[in-house]
Amino acid sequence: MTAFDTQALRNAFGTFLTGVTVVTARDAQGEPLGFTANSFSSVSLDPALLLVCLAKSSQNYDTLVNTAGFAVNILAETQVDISNTFARPSDDRFADVDWHAGPHGAPIIDSSSAWFECKMFNVVDAGDHAILIGQVMAFDSTAKPGLGYARGAYVTPSASAAAILPTSKLVVSVLVEQDGHVLLLSDDGGGVMLPETEVGPDETVSSAMQRLLLEAGVAAEPGFLYSVYEDAARKQQHLCFLCQATRCTSAAGVFVPISASTWDDVTDPATVTLLERYAAETKIGTLGIYYGNQNSGKVRAVV
Repeated sequence: MTAFDTQALRNAFGTFLTGVTVVTARDAQGEPLGFTANSFSSVSLDPALLLVCLAKSSQNYDTLVNTAGFAVNILAETQVDISNTFARPSDDRFADVDWHAGPHGAPIIDSSSAWFECKMFNVVDAGDHAILIGQVMAFDSTAKPGLGYARGAYVTPSASAAAILPTSKLVVSVLVEQDGHVLLLSDDGGGVMLPETEVGPDETVSSAMQRLLLEAGVAAEPGFLYSVYEDAARKQQHLCFLCQATRCTSAAGVFVPISASTWDDVTDPATVTLLERYAAETKIGTLGIYYGNQNSGKVRAVV
């Protein structure tokens, strides 16, 4: 067997950007229990299976490997405190957490990005961990951005937008998506455009994005940064954020299908390129962040 420096190996594993979940269940007395885990993955759609990894050193190990069911709660990026609560020893981790029982009784954490309630499908022994494979019996998801984790630190893509300081001619746009459709507004030239706005002198990028969504009359959660480019033709810096809508309705525009035929009325060439990239990336399920100018640049994959 090859000998490794375990800390170095842990650090190498930690470079992989993951989401953050809290796995919950009930003990033999019906009391809720849970732990923070980023070793979560979907496994199968038919049947609907997922997995999480549980350390054998966990105080809840015996209970969880023998439980009839459990839930996986994908935390929103505003729930760092909940992640910390379930990652540390505590007599009652649920005392200060809002939660409710799921359809099958497992504890569901309120305001999470998504949750999955499962019955135990299989337990696989794997070194110093056990792999819990659950069959999804019920689930729900929201448009809330998820909490990320890499290199021992939390990653909050949407909240980090608030730290970007506005400069002159800094423009924010939003690519609002729902069910394979994106939101487009009428522009001043008889064409269509993404919702966009110039960041005001007393605004942050985050507040400008919130204002833009409000003005568009769309129910959507601020998302992660999708494109950063310098538009020399328009003499401005441009930040585009990908946002998820809760429904395909808008007071100021219309949702159109994600396809090349719908870009014909988009008047800005840079926006056409951005939409074409998004259409291509959604087909393969890999999104990235673009850095460059309105004509050329690089895309770095994020998911």
